[in-house]
Parts: sequence; structure tokens; C-alpha cells
Amino acid sequence: MPTRLSVNINKVATLRNARGGAVPDVVQVAADCERFGAQGITVHPRPDGRHIRYDDVRALKSVVGTEFNIEGNPVDSFVALVLEVCPDQVTLVPDAHDAITSSAGWDVRRHARFLRDTVAVFRAQGIRTSLFVKADADTVGRAADTGADRVELYTEPYAARYRYDREQAIAPFVRAAQAAQAAHIGLNAGHDLNLANLSYFRRCIPSLDEVSIGHALICDALYFGLENTIQLYLRQLLNYEL
Repeated sequence: MPTRLSVNINKVATLRNARGGAVPDVVQVAADCERFGAQGITVHPRPDGRHIRYDDVRALKSVVGTEFNIEGNPVDSFVALVLEVCPDQVTLVPDAHDAITSSAGWDVRRHARFLRDTVAVFRAQGIRTSLFVKADADTVGRAADTGADRVELYTEPYAARYRYDREQAIAPFVRAAQAAQAAHIGLNAGHDLNLANLSYFRRCIPSLDEVSIGHALICDALYFGLENTIQLYLRQLLNYEL
């Protein structure tokens, strides 16, 4: 099955918030991303509202026609928002309230009971649940034990090492993907994937269900245009040659 491309539009909201007002319009950008070929829209609202805001999430619900993925730390306000909006997928991320960006996966062993309880709340409402985790086979297995439908592998370590030794960079991710298959849990990935490293990642992990890409894609769109950039990323997922 083809790997789906979900476009994270947080950076569009960051640009809007820097000036104030409603330009660029994140709802229109989401609709355009889908029109240009994106197979999903991802947002990551944080409590300080510095990019995507809770009201944006509510507005996007009626517009997104592909797959709507909401990421975030499952604090009470986030849980309430997700249950209100009922997206296709919620991705649970252990962010500190002041985190600049997601920088670590769950310690599933330590938070197993909390994650089981939280996953159960979302699954009861028919919301597919994914846990943001490091590329570690044991962690992936423990994530499956929480009842989560998928894991999202934190790919910053892969991206950082890729330019120096891509075989070493991909090795732990291949093992994590094998663990996901053995545990019968779906597999997503995200963080610092870009046009340089995406096709190799996809080539080595054919079981990959979805990638969520925001920062790099929006930066590339400044040069190539949004429509062309989305098509470039889709080609990386379809034409994954070594």
C-alpha cells in the first residue's frame, strides 16, 4: 500500500500569528494542500497558542476531507478538544508545555497505565490512536500493549545521521518497523523528514503507513510553490529508489 503524506500546517499558522489577522488562512491552505494531492492534514495545537489554535482545529474539522490528524500532549484541554472534534487520528506526544518542537518519544514503560487509559478514551469514540515513540523495538512492543492502533517513529535521529551514514541511520528504524509488524500495530513516522532523506526511508521500510511532514515541506514551498512541493514529496514516497 502507498505511504500517505499528511501535511502539518503548523508553520502556516506561525506565519499568520507573527503578523496577526487571518493571513495566511490556515483553513484555505489545508483545503489547497488536499487539492494539490496531500492525503491528510496534521495539526499540533499547544496550550500557548503560538501556532495552530484550538479554534483553528474546530474550523478545520468541517473542511478536511482526507484524513485529519491532531497531535499533542494529552492534557485535559487537549483531550476535550479531540473528543469534541473527533478527528480520524490522534497522535499522543509527550511535549512539555514550552517545547519548541517535539523532541522525544514516550517512555512507554513508565507511562504505561496512563497511556492505556488515555488510548481507551479515544478508541471508545472510534478515533485511531498513535503514540509518538523512539525507534526502539521494545518500546514499540510496549506501545502495542497499550491498545494504540499505531506508533509514530520520531525520525530526527535518522535525519541527523542520514548525511553521514544512511545505513547506520536507518538500521534502528528498520528494527522498530519489524517490531511493529510483529505486534500487529500500524506505523507512522515524522520529524525532519525532507526531500533528501524521505525516499530512502520509504524504500527501507515498505510497511510505512503514513508520514507527517510540516517544517521542511513549508520551507520548500517558499522556493517551489505549495502545489509543486506536495507533488515532489509524493514522488519521493512513490519512486523510492536507492
